[in-house]
Amino acid sequence: MSELLDELLAKPIGPAMPARVTDPDKDFTRQIEIKGDEADVTVRGETFADNEGAAADVLRGQGLDPSEWTVTGLRSSEWTMANGDMGVSTRFTFARRANVAAGERPPIDELLAAIDSTPVVPVKAGPQAEDDPATYIVALGDMQFGKIDGDGVEGTLARTIDCLNKAADLLGVYRYRFDIQHVHIAWLGDHVEGFVSQGGANTWRTQLTLNEQIRLTRRVMLHALLLFAPLCSRLTMAAVPGNHGEAVRVSGKGVTRYDDSHDTESLIAVKDAADLNPERFGHVEFYVPDTDELTVVVECSGTVVAHAHGHQFRPGKHFEWWKGQAFGRSSAMHQADVLLAGHLHHEFVEADGPRTFLQVPSMESESTWFRHSKGSEGAPGLIVAVTKDGRMPVKEVVSP
Repeated sequence: MSELLDELLAKPIGPAMPARVTDPDKDFTRQIEIKGDEADVTVRGETFADNEGAAADVLRGQGLDPSEWTVTGLRSSEWTMANGDMGVSTRFTFARRANVAAGERPPIDELLAAIDSTPVVPVKAGPQAEDDPATYIVALGDMQFGKIDGDGVEGTLARTIDCLNKAADLLGVYRYRFDIQHVHIAWLGDHVEGFVSQGGANTWRTQLTLNEQIRLTRRVMLHALLLFAPLCSRLTMAAVPGNHGEAVRVSGKGVTRYDDSHDTESLIAVKDAADLNPERFGHVEFYVPDTDELTVVVECSGTVVAHAHGHQFRPGKHFEWWKGQAFGRSSAMHQADVLLAGHLHHEFVEADGPRTFLQVPSMESESTWFRHSKGSEGAPGLIVAVTKDGRMPVKEVVSP
């Protein structure tokens, strides 16, 4: 920089302070509770990385071999240390490895072959009702391909393909009531399990490599494209980033742009393939969020449909978040009539005046951590809906 620029940018920075020498016996608070084959360990330190090592030390201190235990869940929060700096408090939930069903690694070649060999049978469009044009929405998310929980990768994959096929069949049924010319498919994030969630604590419970998870996601999106493209005069597909699909995290924090996501990149790859055959897919449109954004909106027969994964707002606070987003002049959320979201793994629909919030179930069969914590099992599926002119008169869960 020039001397003038350096001078103008100069700030009255305070004197540097030497790093404090830590005393593990004083600077860490450690607690352990063992219940049979489960153990809860709470540790506090300066960083999450410090806590990971400290938790293993706590197990050793109780005469337990850390290699015989695996992390099944964690909760992390910040706390103020004695010197005023921020530290990290983490509670790890461990289970004995012998009681975690590892199973064999899914045969990735067979999984991919199952998608490729799934026949895309032309679905009868059915009679077309004469009315104002409407849009048929297919909304799904939270496959978390690669995850060991429930019926694993094979179960999630078979269920996703089956539900997409059923959704295509239902299109002909709804055409008896609505003049459906536009089909919109919403991919609402967390299609891969990834390795960045919970600071990497899910690694042992993830059976597929990251590239294999992405490949499954891409092939499933391609299956949906081939399935629905012949059934409508306009097909739109939109994808938003989920927390599991984040491309890079360091020390539990995202370090790239908000749109840097495997969830959206998978759809971009499908778009690149579709662009090679404009004669067949010229009526198909693809949408992902703009640079450094997390949401995207699509016009569907007079209804503005917004998409978000759901990790941006707290459970039950979706309308508060929506109102806040709509207040921003640069956001398209103030125009939205419908908000589609995932993340919380269960069906939830709520209306506020003319606006509708629709949360889809997960496609994975269960979160084992959530079942252990709350007792609830999964109810997987996707949601189909019909919308026009800002309204959504039809919503239906499609399950296996």
